Amino acid sequence: MKSGIEFDEAGLLARIARATKDVLKRAGAYVRTVARRKVLTSPKPSMPGQPPHSRRGLLKRAILFGLDRDGRSVLVGPGFNLVGESAAAHEFGGRYRRERYPKRPLMGPSLKDSAPHLAKMWNGAVK
Repeated sequence: MKSGIEFDEAGLLARIARATKDVLKRAGAYVRTVARRKVLTSPKPSMPGQPPHSRRGLLKRAILFGLDRDGRSVLVGPGFNLVGESAAAHEFGGRYRRERYPKRPLMGPSLKDSAPHLAKMWNGAVK
């Protein structure tokens, strides 16, 4: 009696790559949604340590996500062309337009809040 096992390595790697892209897209969208929900539209500034407020909602709309060219990582955050340096001044604290801004982190806490859900997205991803 003879038996053999055939293993399609290239097929498996292709499925893993496709599943990785799909999961990363969903993960980026999820973190973006969590971050957008943290931004409130208000004419008053938020308290230091709390997510920043947006007067007209531009910051909320400026939070984007995109998959890297190689499909192995996703970038989530405010678009530089839309809100630029002001978002960095809020996230880490710093100067913007001659004013000093206290830390008002948004993306770090959004990722931390999303982490338990992100791991679950990989369940059953490769079929």
